[in-house]
Amino acid sequence: MPQTQAALERRVRSRLQRLQAEGLRRSVRPPTGVDLCSNDYLQLAADPRLKQRMAAAVMQLGCGSTGSRLLRGERAEFSAIEQRFAHWVGAESALYFSTGYAANLAMLSTFLEEGDTVFFDRLNHASLIDGMRLGKANKKIFPHTDLDALRRLLHAEHGAGQKYLVTESLFSMDGDIAPLRAYAALCRETGTALIVDEAHAVGVYGARGTGLLEEAGIAEDVFLTMRSAGKALGASGAFVSGPAWAIEYLVQRARTFLFSTAPPPAIAAAIDAALDILAAEPERRARLHAVTAHLRELLANAGLPVERDGSQIVPIVLGDNARAVQVAEDLQTEGFDVRAIRPPTVPEGTARLRFSVNTALDAATVQRFVACLQVALGCEVQA
Repeated sequence: MPQTQAALERRVRSRLQRLQAEGLRRSVRPPTGVDLCSNDYLQLAADPRLKQRMAAAVMQLGCGSTGSRLLRGERAEFSAIEQRFAHWVGAESALYFSTGYAANLAMLSTFLEEGDTVFFDRLNHASLIDGMRLGKANKKIFPHTDLDALRRLLHAEHGAGQKYLVTESLFSMDGDIAPLRAYAALCRETGTALIVDEAHAVGVYGARGTGLLEEAGIAEDVFLTMRSAGKALGASGAFVSGPAWAIEYLVQRARTFLFSTAPPPAIAAAIDAALDILAAEPERRARLHAVTAHLRELLANAGLPVERDGSQIVPIVLGDNARAVQVAEDLQTEGFDVRAIRPPTVPEGTARLRFSVNTALDAATVQRFVACLQVALGCEVQA
């Protein structure tokens, strides 16, 4: 046994050394400085109202759920927040998962059966990729948001099984938005079930803040959606929403639901408080869009490759891994919490800085950040 472990250690250390040499070795680091990398877009994670509600719920319900929801882990609070969330997004039903990753694995591994075909955006999130791999459907990968390529693939598919189109609405690393209306029309035309990950759009887009499906006016055209509670909502976990029969099937068959200890029950109270705030304070979304527009304008005016119009996720692709790490470290030294994004999170050769805008940023901070960024980049990235 020791010899086996020694050989395994040598193999793993060799892999770690390779990651180091390629500029891909990562380390965990707590937050410090001005937040420009989290997904706490509306700054709800530390809102006193969420903390108070959750703390009170901990005192009443305890810290842990003690088991899966099909054993002793179920609480009335879970069912209540699922009902409220479903009503909020305009769905018949919703099911809460401990993470968005678990929710996406559940959706795709449960519904993508043998004989089906799934059409999948090349830049979809890793959780969707893994869910697709676990599913048994035939896999058709199309170039990122390429509507023409998708149309050709869909019309060329004549199998007897169900067709699915899987996409993010707001892509987490590029910050761009899928052509959702066109997708919905194409799905109606070809009998394709549309599955949309709204993780980075929920709380940010739509008159009620439910996401880009609401803004596009196509919520009724979507089979299932995943919406995170751990990003703009400031809490944790995620909801899958859709027809009642589909959600019931997830309860019966989704392995990440069946075999996972339920989340702490008190998290439901924090999500409930976040939904109250989203309904009462739409100005938070308006401020986020205003700060985003200001940052994008300054970056574009500085000659950086950034669109003036776009989402709260703002990438600057540098390509080289070591360069991305160095620029991020220079910005951290100036007091800005920016992290380098490298493969496999993004495709090879597209290492980048990914700025996430939030409502706590003011005009002076944004201006100082852009000035520091220009110094860190030098003249390497120019329009």
